[in-house]
Amino acid sequence: MDSPSSHDKRAQIKPSLKGASENLLLSTWNTSVPLCHWRGLKWGFSNGSLLLCEGGFESKNLSFIRDSSLQLLSLQLPAAGLSGSVPKEIAELSSLQSLYLGVNSLTGSVPLELGNSPALSAVDLSGNALNGSLPPSIWNLCSGLSSLRLHGNRLSGFVPEPAIPNASCANLEALDLGSNRFEGEFPKFITNFPGLKELDLADNLLSGPIPEELSALNLQRLNLSYNNFSGVVPEFGSKISAEALQGNNPNLCGAPLGSCRGSSGLGSGAIAGIVIGLMAGIVVLASLLIGFVQGKKRKNRGRKIDEAEEQEDEENCGDVGEGKLILFQGGEHLTLEDVLNATGQVMEKTSYGTVYKAKLVDGGTIALRLLREGSCKDRASCLPVIRQLGRIRHENIVPLRAFYQGQRGEKLLIYDYLPNKSLHDLLHETRAGKPLLNWARRHKIALGLARGLAYLHSGQETPITHGNVRSKNVLIDEFFVARLTECGLDRLMVPAVADEMVAAAKSDGYKAPELSKMKKCNSRTDVYAFGILLLEILLGKKPGKDSRSGEFVDLPSLVKVAVLEETTMEVFDLEVLKGIRSPMEDGLVQALKLAMGCCAPVASVRPDMDEVIKQLEENRPRNRSALYSPTDTRSDVETPF
Repeated sequence: MDSPSSHDKRAQIKPSLKGASENLLLSTWNTSVPLCHWRGLKWGFSNGSLLLCEGGFESKNLSFIRDSSLQLLSLQLPAAGLSGSVPKEIAELSSLQSLYLGVNSLTGSVPLELGNSPALSAVDLSGNALNGSLPPSIWNLCSGLSSLRLHGNRLSGFVPEPAIPNASCANLEALDLGSNRFEGEFPKFITNFPGLKELDLADNLLSGPIPEELSALNLQRLNLSYNNFSGVVPEFGSKISAEALQGNNPNLCGAPLGSCRGSSGLGSGAIAGIVIGLMAGIVVLASLLIGFVQGKKRKNRGRKIDEAEEQEDEENCGDVGEGKLILFQGGEHLTLEDVLNATGQVMEKTSYGTVYKAKLVDGGTIALRLLREGSCKDRASCLPVIRQLGRIRHENIVPLRAFYQGQRGEKLLIYDYLPNKSLHDLLHETRAGKPLLNWARRHKIALGLARGLAYLHSGQETPITHGNVRSKNVLIDEFFVARLTECGLDRLMVPAVADEMVAAAKSDGYKAPELSKMKKCNSRTDVYAFGILLLEILLGKKPGKDSRSGEFVDLPSLVKVAVLEETTMEVFDLEVLKGIRSPMEDGLVQALKLAMGCCAPVASVRPDMDEVIKQLEENRPRNRSALYSPTDTRSDVETPF
């Protein structure tokens, strides 16, 4: 590599990058294989030429292994099934220009030594399980750094500032720190990076104002969603969408969100949790007065309510005649002016009621679910369930922002409006421009759903059963992040109405064999429904009764027949197999076995969702580059997702 001892450095790197079994990529790193065939490595000489496998040179190039003129230029092992830690010895590869170890199962911290790599310009460690704080030494790379991607790890603490004041990182074009646990205010030093074109800080714990200086950058892609930013949005113009700012503090205002009123800085373009009374089938006409009442004790409505929770309700409720509004995180600071002239349109009708898209006068949009008749009779009987649902906060679950029960008994669940397609539509619609659903994308969707369900089952003090897992209740965004809807809504229904959901689940092919009444649904019946959904993802076929032919499509039976007839590969959707060299190595066969295990007729032998996550993580697709190309579609026709 770069010196006579570089062979030893390579030898130290290999044990740190490992898998559950011998890794096929790393197995090429031995002296019986020509250097140009060592997978994931790119070599060159000090004179600028590359080490190539052509012209008979292939048989000779092992002799260069201790040649000081031979340099390692790139280490690229994305989605390679690696575990272990990021080797600190990488810093001693003085000519290394790019490091791509994304979408693996690497743990531990980002090594402090990484900032001492003199030639490193592109770093991608996204989609791993790295934790701890980001070392400030990472900015030592500033002079040559062009891209830094750490998306989807578990990094925490403050985003560290460069040691050198006013460091400009002049060549840095892409900075992705999204989906971590960074906290504190917006890292303002980023506004000193003049060449920045892509910035992702979404899904963190950042708060405070967004600096005005950010608008001076020539950003082509910005994502600050799902933090706690507040104040006035800088003037980005039309190049930044409302989706890039959704899920923040309701006080965040300004274009492309709602306008700010006076000097208060309050706006509600992205405020979720606003109540609109629905007076006629498809139009939201009623307006609700919202007040902020503190210290007023609520009357006991026929059942004993815990004193602490009663006080919490009082501090988060607004009175509208005899109606009450309960607010949850993200639905605070509501005002009547935000909703006076709001109108709505029907988005869909589900087993639990009608979902409306409601547009506010200041341009903001929310989603309202009007529960059908047959929901819990009075507000007091709803409250324990509503409180629990309102506390659910997970990346793969659509959050409940507020609940309203009106004077006539009408009940509204209020959510963020997410302009996404359902998984059912993506799998079964046929239209030009629809995104390709290759295995990498489907795996990401399945893993996200598994994580959301695991959070419901075991990630809270009191477990929740989803009760209605199906592809129509999964929203998919442009980056193939899956979000579950309709979590736990069966518990808001009277028993007779709830049992209708069991019949619907049976007709649609998602009902576990032992499930007879909805009150008997549990985590294992959710696992069964997830197994059917995973088969739907893999096979691309709708489960349940076909509306045209009237025939019942039993997905587990289809797989069993294919296995008996030794035609297993033929059951997979053709799009899943595109670009797959080995279904076994890419985790397809393992995913099929996992789905069948989830669909086991005997509930006790089904895995729990934590085990499902483990197996999906251990069998990731090798080639996941499609995840970084969300515009890739089924045809050349470009239509928005």
